[in-house]
Parts: sequence; structure tokens; C-alpha cells
Amino acid sequence: MAALRACRVGRSLVACGLRAQSSHATATSPKSKSAAGYSFDLTDEQKEFQATARKFAREEIIPVASHYDVTGEYPVPLIKRAWELGLMNTHIPESCGGLGLGTFDACLITEELAYGCTGVQTAIEANSLGQMPVIIGGNEQQQKKYLGRMTEEPLMCAYCVTEPGAGSDVAGIKTRAERKGDEYIVNGQKMWITNGGKANWYFLLARSNPDPKAPASKAFTGFIVEADSPGIQIGRKELNMGQRCSDTRGIIFEDVRVPKENVLIGEGAGFKIAMGAFDKTRPPVAAGAVGLAQRALDEATKYAMERKTFGKAIAEHQAVSFMLAEMALKVELSRLAYQRAAWEVDVGRRNTYYASIAKAYAGDIANQVAADAVQIFGGNGFNSEYPVEKLMRDAKIYQIYEGTAQIQRVIIAREHIGKFKA
Repeated sequence: MAALRACRVGRSLVACGLRAQSSHATATSPKSKSAAGYSFDLTDEQKEFQATARKFAREEIIPVASHYDVTGEYPVPLIKRAWELGLMNTHIPESCGGLGLGTFDACLITEELAYGCTGVQTAIEANSLGQMPVIIGGNEQQQKKYLGRMTEEPLMCAYCVTEPGAGSDVAGIKTRAERKGDEYIVNGQKMWITNGGKANWYFLLARSNPDPKAPASKAFTGFIVEADSPGIQIGRKELNMGQRCSDTRGIIFEDVRVPKENVLIGEGAGFKIAMGAFDKTRPPVAAGAVGLAQRALDEATKYAMERKTFGKAIAEHQAVSFMLAEMALKVELSRLAYQRAAWEVDVGRRNTYYASIAKAYAGDIANQVAADAVQIFGGNGFNSEYPVEKLMRDAKIYQIYEGTAQIQRVIIAREHIGKFKA
């Protein structure tokens, strides 16, 4: 089945003229990475990735986005279609039947999907977050078993870390994993888990060291847990402000047995794996925020050119044109931020500093631009018949999930000051 899935994706990509390649390659393929220098051109392949995602978002996601927002239904048909097009699971290595794309290429796709609906985009991107610990810390057997199955059919997974009392303070996790022979017994509660009720398996972070004074670098272990394991209780779907079609739930683990072969790297390595995943997933989160901001800017601009007051389009009034200019400025700069963060990690550099800058800035900008779009629409913007009301609600979570805006500033400050201490 893995071979069939690979062939199906391959045919889809060939039909679109796509070829998987390193995201930092250039159209002229220079002999060395450094020879290329900076380039703001996308390769032909990257343009095709972008075009495929854009077409899917605008022709298939946008027409039904409002329906999924109102009903809160999980967008199964859209997820299946994204899988068929090769727009999901882009990080999965070729050795497991995936495309093995870099973070930059994934960001291009994510921005376009978010333009259509960030609820749909979050459901898809949560797969990448759940997979990333296995990609960076899994052995060959683990990768083929858990990543490979996701190339055979449109399955979901989840990153199971956050708890009711441990969100930004990941080191405060209380879920425990106790070694008993060849397996671990897990007890605890997780909260706000995206894809929690739809996942086939979870990446789970749990405290395996009973010593409360043990440092985070040794206290936690990362596990792969089958979602249908006995003892797992899945809570109700949360009713959120925005991104309502994304499946977010609490999960209880009660005497859940996990075989030792499902430990990533080794006991005590979990915290490093969990945090390392963010360096690769925060740029796509920022890209999603940019996609939402671009949509808000486009909707506001179109409306401002059609709506007339005092005998002319409101876009011709300086008060409105300057708002549009500010919105455009912020969108372009936030796009550059996520692209830099993605490029850094793709060329093998530690990108923690740039990833946090991109995530913090793009998340803030998405909220500012969406709010400005509502303002430009006036009373219509406050009405659910127009798209900007949804964009404003959807934007808020970008300042919260995968590390709050405040936590990103803690990281940025630490990294910045650290340069001067070195």
C-alpha cells in the first residue's frame, strides 16, 4: 500500500509538474550553496507547489469554509483531497513513502491553505507537528511503521503535550510514565490537543523520572502511542472562538500501556525532541498567519475599491488607503520573517531565534490586519455574512498555540542576550 500511495502522489505531482527537491536549491542549481547568495525567486517546482495549493484553497476550500465554521464539522472531504494532491504530510521522508520536502516548501503550501481557511490548515498542519518528533527522533522501524502508514491513507496524528496546568510551562507536565518490564504505564491528562479525536496515533510527552527536582532535559520521555490503546478517554470537542472545524480535545490516559519500542531515542530525551520539533513547525505556523493576513488584506482592498462614500471609492480616501498600506507593509514583512526561519533550518542551521521571531511577528500581524479589515468593512465587517468577521476570530489562536506571543519573546530575548554572553 505504501508503494501505491507513493505512486498516486507521484502521478499527481507529475501531472502538476512538481518534483520534490531541496528547498534552498535555485533554478540554475549552483555548484555550492553559498554561491547562490540571497535570492527572492522561487524555483519552478516551488511555484508549482504554490500554484497547486492556491488552486485547491480558492476553488475547493473557500466555497465551503463558512459551512465548516458554522457547523464545526471536521473537514474530512477537504483533508482527503489535500492528501490526494500531496499537500499533506510533506515532511515525511522519501524512505517512508513521503515527499521529503523542506520547511520552506511546506511553508509555501501552508500559506496558501491558510488563505482558504485556517481551521482546515490547522488540522492539516497539526499532522506535521505530530509527525516531527518521529521524523527527528524516531529510528528506522518507528518511522516506517508510523510515518509510512500516513502515506498509504489519509490518517491524522497529534502532538500530545499540553496539559490543563502546563501550557507554556512545558516543564510543568504531570502526566507520568512508569516503567514496568518491557512497557510503560501512562497516567495523566492532556488538554487542547489538535486532532485529538481524529488521530490514529499520538506523540506523547510524559514525566518518566520520579524525582521532582530532575531537570527537564532528563525528566521527560517521548512516546508514540496508538490512539486506540485501552485506557485512553477522548473528551468532547471544544467549542472555540475561531478555527472551529479544527478538532481540539482533552485526552485522559488511565493505565495506558506503551511498549518500550515506542520510546523515541531513549528515556529522558523527550523534552529535547518536543522542543526541537518547534524549530521546524513554527515557520509553517507563521506562514499560516501570513496566509490569513493576506486574505484579510485582499478582502479589505476589494471592498474598499467597491464601496463608495462622498462620491468616490473609500480606497481613494487617505484614511483608508493608509490603512491598506500599513496592512500590506505588515504582510510582506511577516512573510519574509517566516521565509528566513524556514531557510535557516533547511540549510542545517539552528533556527530557534528566527522561528520565534517569525511566529511572534506573524501571529501579531494576523490579528492586527484582520482587525483592520473589519474596520474597513465597517458595519458589514461585524456581520457574519462577510468573510472578515471569521478571519478576525480565526486569527487570535496564532498568538496562543505552539508557544504564546509572550513565550516567543522570552525565547527571542534569551537567544539575543546569549549572543553577547558567548
